[in-house]
Amino acid sequence: MAGSGRHRERSCGIRHPDELADVDTWVVAFEEYEPAQEGRRESLCTLANGYWGTRGASEESVADDVHYPGTYFAGVYDEVDGIVDGVEMPGEEVVNAPNWLRLQFRLADDGWFDIDSFADADLLEFRQELDVRHGILTRNITVRDREGRVTTIRSDRFVSQATPRLAAMRVSILPVDWSGPVTVRAGVDGRVANTNVPDHSPRTHRHLRPTLLREQTPDTVLLEVETARSHIRIATAARTTVRLGDTELRPARRFDADPDGSVAHEFTAVVAAGVPLVIEKVVHVSTSRDRAVLTPAKSAADGVAIAASFDELLIAHAQAWERLWLEFAVEMQPAGEIALALHFNAFHVMQTLSAVDTDLDAGVPARGLHGEAYDGHVFWDELFVYPFITLRRPQLTAALLAYRHRRLGEAQRAALLAGHVGAMFPWQSGMAGDDVTPRRLFNPLNRRWIPDNSSLQRHVGLAIAFSAWQFYESTGDIQFLLHDGGDLIVGVARFFASLAVYDPARDRYSIDHVMGPDEFHDGYIDRPGQGVRDNVYTNVMTAWVLRRAIATVDLLRRHPGGLAWRRLDILPGEPDEWHRIACRLTVVFNDDGTLSQFDGYQELESIDLEVYRRAQPWIGRLDLILDADQDTTNRYQVSKQPDALMLLYLLSAEELRDLLADMGYDLPPDAIVRTVDRYSATSTYGSTLSNVVHSWLEARRDRARSWTFLERALHSDLDDIQHGTTREGVHIGAMAGSVDIVTRCYIGLEMRSDRLWFHPLLPVEIDAVRFHLTYRDLALSVTVTQAELHIVSVEGRAAPVRIVVEGTEFEIGPGEERTFPLLRADAGPSAARDRRDLRP
Repeated sequence: MAGSGRHRERSCGIRHPDELADVDTWVVAFEEYEPAQEGRRESLCTLANGYWGTRGASEESVADDVHYPGTYFAGVYDEVDGIVDGVEMPGEEVVNAPNWLRLQFRLADDGWFDIDSFADADLLEFRQELDVRHGILTRNITVRDREGRVTTIRSDRFVSQATPRLAAMRVSILPVDWSGPVTVRAGVDGRVANTNVPDHSPRTHRHLRPTLLREQTPDTVLLEVETARSHIRIATAARTTVRLGDTELRPARRFDADPDGSVAHEFTAVVAAGVPLVIEKVVHVSTSRDRAVLTPAKSAADGVAIAASFDELLIAHAQAWERLWLEFAVEMQPAGEIALALHFNAFHVMQTLSAVDTDLDAGVPARGLHGEAYDGHVFWDELFVYPFITLRRPQLTAALLAYRHRRLGEAQRAALLAGHVGAMFPWQSGMAGDDVTPRRLFNPLNRRWIPDNSSLQRHVGLAIAFSAWQFYESTGDIQFLLHDGGDLIVGVARFFASLAVYDPARDRYSIDHVMGPDEFHDGYIDRPGQGVRDNVYTNVMTAWVLRRAIATVDLLRRHPGGLAWRRLDILPGEPDEWHRIACRLTVVFNDDGTLSQFDGYQELESIDLEVYRRAQPWIGRLDLILDADQDTTNRYQVSKQPDALMLLYLLSAEELRDLLADMGYDLPPDAIVRTVDRYSATSTYGSTLSNVVHSWLEARRDRARSWTFLERALHSDLDDIQHGTTREGVHIGAMAGSVDIVTRCYIGLEMRSDRLWFHPLLPVEIDAVRFHLTYRDLALSVTVTQAELHIVSVEGRAAPVRIVVEGTEFEIGPGEERTFPLLRADAGPSAARDRRDLRP
């Protein structure tokens, strides 16, 4: 895909490593400028550090039909409201913060530089590289202007991993064959709005008003703004230095402040052919959410005043990334396109979350710090993210779960208002933890507003409780269970217990008026928008959570710091009631013995998806396609994404069968296989999470099919498989989940019963994989080949842990090393076992 042409709009524009003689699995390179793909490239080239992030827009650009420079701070939201389709629709969205990248330049007597003004023949070179090993974005372009002058412009930037409130960029302007003046305008632009995602409503998305515009020093400008409703102040101080070749310049600067919210320095330098003009810009940011800050403006100004040079900051930043990769790197043989995709996806997950701590108070944004899709809200996608980070940096998961715990009071209030007890967490969460799920959805196919009832997805609470228990299993951290973890698990258990209604005629409990993970069914034909009854995923995971709540209460009651469990106000007989409900919740089966997605699902009409696939480029949002035809997915046996099948993603087949047996149901192994086949055939794969789940489900019985799903999952954003959504932000859940397939699913890695279990079965495409993990404070290096499993534990003071490999249990302590031969999948009786198992 190399070349300088820029209008191959159907191409993704990425040079994939399998097209190269020398594969670099750490660099994603774009070698064509494609205006139609620019928004997608900006998302893919976002740089962040968990505290804030900036899209990979060009420095000179402004928001228009091609470009969208966006900067976002974790946890910074503002309210939006307005009447939509006759309905009041309040909400909140992540705030597009001031654009710190802004750097315009004018070559000789030309106008301000604009890459879109150059014809193909005059854009002589274009190359943009994202170095994911070091978190650096570089762009090289060479242009010929209307006077025939040739100029090369190079830019490098990073958002500091070493000092989270710092970022820096360097722009080098090299006149190749001419001499003359270059005028530069560098500053911070707060005249921005949230326009990354088309909004067909009359709501306003301009959130910032300037509170301070100042020339702080002769080389530094300062802008402070405040959000309109949430009243969060954001300050950005930008220091600009200039040199000509190796000579520092101190040009006369003109300070310009636009009262609408922009500050800049403008200056002119005379350049000579072959000598680059280098502009370095270092910025320091602060918000009123920061701890130990008098004012954001003072913090930003003080921070940039003492900041080191670009090169010194870059060295510290690169070293910080090297340290981070020691924890998170996944090394694969053979190296190639898949290895690059693994590094790329891991990079984006890490940079979205790495700086989150208990002081920052931020959750897992479903679309990262990369764009404004879903208004920057927090969903259940964290369920797919936590396994990847908990086994490498557990304190990061603890900080992210603290986001949920801080909003426990709001979840309890929501449950009370709904007539229940416990904690009812919202489907979409933002700043305060109330439900910010939009109540209307715009269908672009018929330009009609339709109801959005996805707030009925109460199962988000089950995901939170599941993640809290998995954190405890991984770390053995009883203090976590004594506080945040126990509160979350018990709060969610209480809510779902109160949802369950007892039917004495059947001696069964039912849960009604909910939606499962499949968003295509928000009710029945005769009661749309009111949810379904006995969704199998909701009911079975409710039974699972109730049992973990009982175990939590028992652990806390027996712990020496025993007052903690009393803080939960466990009522006499409450755990016994949880046990009764867990044993008697309803599970509906289809006539063929497979799990029914919900009560009445089998009675729905069948639909021929191939008809729609032939007529549409993508049927992931079949609900919108049918709505445009005055029909509804509530009528059909079809799913957007795994629902019943999520049970086999979270639980092993053995664990699911045991859980159902405790509920009074039998699920033979062949029924599990048929359940997977049934729902795989009727899925539109409308969520990027679908490929993650189906890759996991097929890993043991059809490794070739599993690998195909993995490739799709790994390239969800690289190839923009949802036909245009990546420009609005990447899909963090799919990114983390795809890496997790390689490091957990294919390794057969589980944490249960105070043991770490391994049951590896690599696809034939992988010769070897190596990664690091931490289990119960013991750091381990794990290498798996087609023939053996090799485990090395790091020296230290951690206690030994119990590990089970292929059914054999042993203990390993610090500084020990063990190697285990592996049975091949096609060797003897184990082959049949591997074909039956749908999950390790």
